[in-house]
Amino acid sequence: MVIRTFGWSFAVTAVGLAVAAYFWGATGFGIVLILSILEISLSFDNAVVNATILKKMNAFWQKMFLTVGILIAVFGMRLVFPLLIVSLTAGMSPADVVDLAFHENKMIDGMTYADHLDEAHPAIAAFGGLFLLMIFLDFMFDEEREHHWVGPLERFTGKLGNFDVLSTLIALVTLVVVAQSLAPAHKEGTVMVAGVLGLIAYLAVGGLSDYFESHGTLGEINAEEDEDEDAEEGAGAVQAARSGPNTAQLAAGKAAFFMFLYLEVLDASFSFDGVVGAFAITQDLLMITLGLGIGAMYIRSLTVYLVRQGTLDDYVYLEHGAMYAIGALAGILLASIKWEIHEVITGVVGVGFIGVALISSIVRNKRIGHVPGQNGEAKTKAGVV
Repeated sequence: MVIRTFGWSFAVTAVGLAVAAYFWGATGFGIVLILSILEISLSFDNAVVNATILKKMNAFWQKMFLTVGILIAVFGMRLVFPLLIVSLTAGMSPADVVDLAFHENKMIDGMTYADHLDEAHPAIAAFGGLFLLMIFLDFMFDEEREHHWVGPLERFTGKLGNFDVLSTLIALVTLVVVAQSLAPAHKEGTVMVAGVLGLIAYLAVGGLSDYFESHGTLGEINAEEDEDEDAEEGAGAVQAARSGPNTAQLAAGKAAFFMFLYLEVLDASFSFDGVVGAFAITQDLLMITLGLGIGAMYIRSLTVYLVRQGTLDDYVYLEHGAMYAIGALAGILLASIKWEIHEVITGVVGVGFIGVALISSIVRNKRIGHVPGQNGEAKTKAGVV
């Protein structure tokens, strides 16, 4: 399972580090390695969140996540998207931005590419912050959640979930407060527009996914496709997790497509801090793309591994920890519009929530006698979870 799931990540790491050593020597090798570790540490909670969504999708879309998805993540979000942001916010032509990005000492208007990207940070943070905040709020207001980690708080917020637009109202009020109190004097409008776009992205992609999921596209899986997948990878891979939903319950068609888009926007929101933080290590855009790309491969592989091992069903509080980490990251992104917050803090907060959630899950399993790995069925002393 480890080799099959992480095989491409291992191969990309070996090739990527060899390329770095060949073109940039020992220094480039070390920088790319550091950037890879930075991306993994900052996005570990992203893998857990992705797994909660990916386990609803069939094997075909899991493969899309690892193939087409990784191309979008590496070249789209770590290379093209920052170039586009700088072009839009700085009012430069794409050609000038590309020329600036690949010549680290070149300046336009007295600023390097890294300086322009830093200048665009309020817009990036507002977009990502609002998108992640909506994910966290909708999780907290979910009244149908089976398990509660912070029981009193989550039961209370779950009752508020009857008010359907509450999360949107809170997000909009938060955006207004952030724009008026944290945004630089000349950036209030930019922060407002970027935040609204983040909110629109969440409502559009998440809403369309939910719509198609509830209107019959969930489970519309071609039988012949399933037979091919079974022959290639075995029934366990198609099922996507020992304890997950059976094949007839996995998303396909339009529902899976919009879940896929949702994952890509989510990945973009998580990648912002890594892209910006990478310029503190090097100004070389190719090094940054290569290093962050290697790290992104491991996050993708870890996501699939968690799904196929049924880890989220065995350790039920992991999703909670990841969602709390998302809430914290949303707050950090919005706060970073005014204050500089080191990437180490972001990484420690995310890993910290995941670690505490894992420990809580282990304690729960011991308390109820649950044995991880036994088809997701809780083996309890009392016979009931």
